Amino acid sequence: MSTKKAPASPKVRRLGLLGANIQEQCRRIGLTQQDLADAMGLGVAYISLIERGGRNPPIETVVTIAKAMGVPVARHVDDG
Repeated sequence: MSTKKAPASPKVRRLGLLGANIQEQCRRIGLTQQDLADAMGLGVAYISLIERGGRNPPIETVVTIAKAMGVPVARHVDDG
């Protein structure tokens, strides 16, 4: 019996990349999840889910995250 997991779908990979990009940018500028949540008026749990790729945030939320960080939106959605 194999325990291999099925490959992640393109959507799941993109959400993971978005979350990783947000997390990395927060780390670079010294912004905690709490700081970002406070700046956006959202809960830390929601920010955490986004960073882990567990939520598909609306584009308005992605734009708000970028503005709260002072970076272009493309910084979060660029897949290199």
